[in-house]
Amino acid sequence: QLQVVESGGGLVQPGGSLRLSCIVSGRSSDYYTIGWFRQAPGKEREGVSCITRFGRSTNYADSVKGRFTISRDNAKRTVYLQMNSLKPEDTAVYYCAASTRLLCTLSQDYEHWGQGTQVTVSS
Repeated sequence: QLQVVESGGGLVQPGGSLRLSCIVSGRSSDYYTIGWFRQAPGKEREGVSCITRFGRSTNYADSVKGRFTISRDNAKRTVYLQMNSLKPEDTAVYYCAASTRLLCTLSQDYEHWGQGTQVTVSS
């Protein structure tokens, strides 16, 4: 069974940085398109970024372009989300999700989801 586990969340001041990690395990021969999503209190979950199986294509929400960078290390079965210049409005639970699709989209029809990691941006 596929497992998706996020880590790296925490409390950071505005303007600071965090790096989230997402490890996908359970089927050693497969690679997945990975998406990062977030849900702020009282809001719907939204797509943040995604990356295709071998990292050839990425996509970002307009709200994070130029500040967030997604990357992956398939040898470690890990996808990273580097978040710089963080703003209070980035505060949310961040979720990682895996899909067998070849294309990378910010829609939420991913098959496997993690439990989320809290990111709080506050002074």
